[in-house]
Amino acid sequence: MRTLLIVNPNATSTTAATRDLLAHALESRTQLTVAHTQHRGHAAELAQWAATNEMDLIVVHGGDGTVNETINGFLPLPQVDDGQVWRPRLGVIPGGSANVFARALGLKPDPVAATNQLIDLLSVNDDRRIGLGIADDRWFCFSAGVGLDADVCEAIDASRAKGHAATPVRYLATTVRQFFRAKRHQPEATVTVPGHKPVEGVRYAFVTNTSPWTFLNSTPVRTNPGTAFETGLGVFAMGSMAVLPTLRLAGQLLAPGGNPKSRKLFREDDVTSVRIETDQEIGLQIDGDFIGKRNVVDFTAVPDVLEVVAPRPA
Repeated sequence: MRTLLIVNPNATSTTAATRDLLAHALESRTQLTVAHTQHRGHAAELAQWAATNEMDLIVVHGGDGTVNETINGFLPLPQVDDGQVWRPRLGVIPGGSANVFARALGLKPDPVAATNQLIDLLSVNDDRRIGLGIADDRWFCFSAGVGLDADVCEAIDASRAKGHAATPVRYLATTVRQFFRAKRHQPEATVTVPGHKPVEGVRYAFVTNTSPWTFLNSTPVRTNPGTAFETGLGVFAMGSMAVLPTLRLAGQLLAPGGNPKSRKLFREDDVTSVRIETDQEIGLQIDGDFIGKRNVVDFTAVPDVLEVVAPRPA
């Protein structure tokens, strides 16, 4: 088995010791090539090279952004897929600050434990196929969002550029700050889902591919508990930024058996497509990375498109 190990040396929790352990473990079972990312977009270039050379497995040691780049580098979009492109399997060893995709797949958050888990899964050769989402002609693994969520990601990206780590405390503080800014200035959006009347007056929306799709430290946040990698997309569109309804909803999102409901909330847990449009441009984030501002974004669910080295759901 031929394997490419993509390491993001600048990711929050990536260390030389973990990288060496992972490389040693993979070398004992595969023909291994190790590559370090050197710039934004490099993981996509490396993944495309691996697919062109028909490598069997790509293992990513980095954060969610590196994983997203990798998938977009080797997995063709449905509209250009002729069925002839070689598709490696994907393995993930957490190395970022949140590692949402790895945790949602059931991989252990500790990189050393996740390395042992990966090796065990490779030995039984029982991989898992999952669905992904598409937003703005780009694959997403676990979530995309417009409005508040995108504003938070934009602010966190700016903070990282100044050398500040993306800690849970920083995310929480940034979310509170951006909420009160958006409360005054956020444009309203219209959300359209097949089989439903258009939902107008939406202030922010999440489109998710699994649940939970984000965490507050170790606490999972569930906007769409009926959404999974094996279902369609989840839609969570909120039509109010009033403080009290928001606090009540936040409590539901953090509850262990949470099933969020609100008069101002439109929620569907298994849909094939979503369109979100605004008169004024609104921010878009994909898998935690701020993409830019858009007037229209189309989201599509694509089932059984990616083979991952991960435990099967219970």
